[in-house]
Amino acid sequence: MMYVIWGLVGAVLGFALQQEFFATVFGAMLGIGWARMSGLRRDINLARKELAEARQAFGTSPRTGEAPPVVAPPPPVAGYGSPDLAMPPMPAAAATPASAMDAVPPPPVLPAPSVPPTPPRDIPVPVQPPVPPRPTWVDALAHRVRSWFTEGNVPVKIGMLVLFAGVAALLKYASDAGMFHLPVAVRVALVALAAIVALAFGWRQRFKRRVFALSLQGGAIGVLTIDVFAAFRLYELLPPTAAFGMLVVLVAGAGMLAVLQDSLALAVLGLVAGFAAPILTSTGHGSHVALFTYYALLNLAVLAIAWKRAWRVLNLLGFVATFGVGAAWGVLQYKPEQFASTEPFLLLNFFFYLVIPWLYLRRAAQTRERVLDACLLFGNPLVSLLLQGALLRWQGKAMAVSALVAAVVYLVVAYSVRKQRDLGILRDAWAVLAIGFATLAVPLALSASVTAGIFAVEGAGLVWLGWRQQRWFARWSGLGLQGLAAIAWAAGHVSSWQAPAVANRNYLGALLIAVGGAASTWLYHRYGSDKSRSRAVAVVLFGWTMVWWLLPTTVEIANHLTDVHAAAGILALVGITTWAVAELQRGAMHALGIAMRLVVAGLTWLSMLVIVLCLVPPWQVLGGWLLLAVVVTFAGGWRAMACLQGHARLAATTQLGWWWRVPVTIACALVAAADGWHWLDDSWRLAMVVAPALALWFITLRHPAWVRRPLQAEDSAVDLLLHTLFVVLGVIFTCTLFAEGSAAPLRFVPLVNPVEISMLAILAAAFGWFAAPQVASSIRRLRPLLMGVAFMAFATSATLRGVHHLGNVPWDGSLAESSVAQMSLTVTWSLLGVLAWIAGSRRGQRGLWLAGAVTMGVVLAKLLLVDRSHLGNLFGIASFIAYGLLCTAIGYFAPAPPRRATATPEPADAS
Repeated sequence: MMYVIWGLVGAVLGFALQQEFFATVFGAMLGIGWARMSGLRRDINLARKELAEARQAFGTSPRTGEAPPVVAPPPPVAGYGSPDLAMPPMPAAAATPASAMDAVPPPPVLPAPSVPPTPPRDIPVPVQPPVPPRPTWVDALAHRVRSWFTEGNVPVKIGMLVLFAGVAALLKYASDAGMFHLPVAVRVALVALAAIVALAFGWRQRFKRRVFALSLQGGAIGVLTIDVFAAFRLYELLPPTAAFGMLVVLVAGAGMLAVLQDSLALAVLGLVAGFAAPILTSTGHGSHVALFTYYALLNLAVLAIAWKRAWRVLNLLGFVATFGVGAAWGVLQYKPEQFASTEPFLLLNFFFYLVIPWLYLRRAAQTRERVLDACLLFGNPLVSLLLQGALLRWQGKAMAVSALVAAVVYLVVAYSVRKQRDLGILRDAWAVLAIGFATLAVPLALSASVTAGIFAVEGAGLVWLGWRQQRWFARWSGLGLQGLAAIAWAAGHVSSWQAPAVANRNYLGALLIAVGGAASTWLYHRYGSDKSRSRAVAVVLFGWTMVWWLLPTTVEIANHLTDVHAAAGILALVGITTWAVAELQRGAMHALGIAMRLVVAGLTWLSMLVIVLCLVPPWQVLGGWLLLAVVVTFAGGWRAMACLQGHARLAATTQLGWWWRVPVTIACALVAAADGWHWLDDSWRLAMVVAPALALWFITLRHPAWVRRPLQAEDSAVDLLLHTLFVVLGVIFTCTLFAEGSAAPLRFVPLVNPVEISMLAILAAAFGWFAAPQVASSIRRLRPLLMGVAFMAFATSATLRGVHHLGNVPWDGSLAESSVAQMSLTVTWSLLGVLAWIAGSRRGQRGLWLAGAVTMGVVLAKLLLVDRSHLGNLFGIASFIAYGLLCTAIGYFAPAPPRRATATPEPADAS
């Protein structure tokens, strides 16, 4: 009964909250589950009660498990220790007065009879079960909730729940109907009033509950900010000036509260609101002078806070917001005639964030070790220079003057702190920036490509100097200079590379960047091989070098050679680079050696991709310059594999790519040769693609020693090649199942056409691979299942393909609706099922017999669900007759499943 009641309650609640059928059913299920949990709780309580009673029966304490102490009976009175001498009880009527009792002489004391002592017996103490732990407060709360729902006046409680659901539904209806509508201004004012009250309460609680108070103040300021924005933007209750003024007041208040309470979170919140205020109140027609003046005041506040607090997050936030908004405005609205009104603000912000790192270093030194804010120290000049270049429209001479001015500024500030030993690191950084800007001023007047080359070489020199003097700053400056070289090269790159080939400024600049990266890689590998960070930097620099070598060289080849010659040049470039990197990796150690070997393996596979792309035009890869490039690539790959001796995994990956390149190259050559044969159907091209891969598969199975060369690889490499061939040919087999399979210019003959011949060859290769002794037993056990499924799919595809070509049924969706196709599938599947059934029964193979039985079951279901609709024609009738006849044949040849192997019975006893 309880299940019914709670099911009804859940259904009512579900319907009240979400008036849908699924919500009602879900609520009923929850109610039944709750009733079940309550019943289980009562059963557990009853079991505990019975356990307590059992403990009491055994004389043990339910808390400690110890037996209660046994109280010994009082000793018997002398002379009455024996039952025979015990005094009979005196009747109440014959009570003797006290005086008479005193006159009676005491009885004589008789010696107690000697009783032999009884040996102690070991009384077995029952094993006390472990006492369950005390319930936690969560269990106690859950118990009380369940008790509330399962004890007492349950109908009243259920009525209250239903009433609650009804009231909730009523309130939702009233809200949807607009019965609680208030004016927008009143709602906005109420939200602001609630936020102000919360802010005041948080201020009063700042000493007692600091975390709570700060969180409440921050949330209140955020709500007020959103409320002002909504009043201005969404409801148009405030003009832009008033909204902006309110946001400024909120920002100032947040900053004041942050400083007074030493709260970084409040300061960040106030600064975010301050930078967002002009964006939130913008109408799109404001003055950029007013905007940048306001941001200058905010940055002045950041500078003032930096004088008192070492809040790096606040400094970074101000920097990112100032220059981010400035850059966005410059991209969207800047005009050249606004240079005079924009340049002063750029210079002012540059000087702000020139001073702030110095203040941060001074303030941070009071609480912890000296920390240099590298983000602002180097980010400020870099971003300022880029924005300056955008304002000057990247004019070389003007940019050179700006760089010289910046160099002078950094030289002056570095000279001003020369005597302060505690600021030595900042002095060195400013000095390096001064040198850098002075160096930058010269090539700004020259072309960007030449500048990039100079920067790259200079960066490599700084890296060398940093390792010689063991100065990390010089090393990282050199790396940064190489990054600037890449930026300069990209900025000065022109669309058409000037002749002559190779000897042009664009390619030479890129080549110098690659040379600088290679030199830096060697320096980090030589001097920093014992440090993990230096190893990682060497790997990154090697990748940088390969990118700047391969990509510009590829572009140079494509710009100065024709199409087929460009493909040959790119293929030769990949082959030569593969061989060169393989030779260099022999002297590399640690992570750099691994990275170089990975590049060798990757380039080997990349060369195969280049060969495949030659099919797009198409070009014959085994003719002309492409043939020479293919020979160079194969020879370079062979030598690269020889260089990878001793590195099994990467060598096996490289060898796998090298061997895969053989069938891919042959297949591409065959397809390109047949490109002009328009009378040849695409099915023959499919056979051309499959044939080289099948040939490699059979060679690998029959002569694995051929595939192991030149590495003398282990069997794992051969197995990897077989596995990948199996996967690729399996994908081709699956895709071919849906191919139409025309044999033009020849007539279509079932099983003797290019598509089905290729499929049968793949099946034969898979069967031979499964039977090979080097295949793992776990894979060999899957052979019956995989081969059975594959053969069934092939038979289905071949049957439908034969119906299409011989029965003139279109190869589209109408094939599934054809009576001829359905009858052919029924007969084919039935034949396969009968053969499997009979063969399994005769050979005693239950797996084969079971496959036949399942197939016949599927055919029977097909007859009942699909072929039944075709009983109005001969084909549908033939399907049923064929299935009946085949089932009759099964009943005649193999009526029963094969018997399981049983143990041989023991011979009877001769006696």
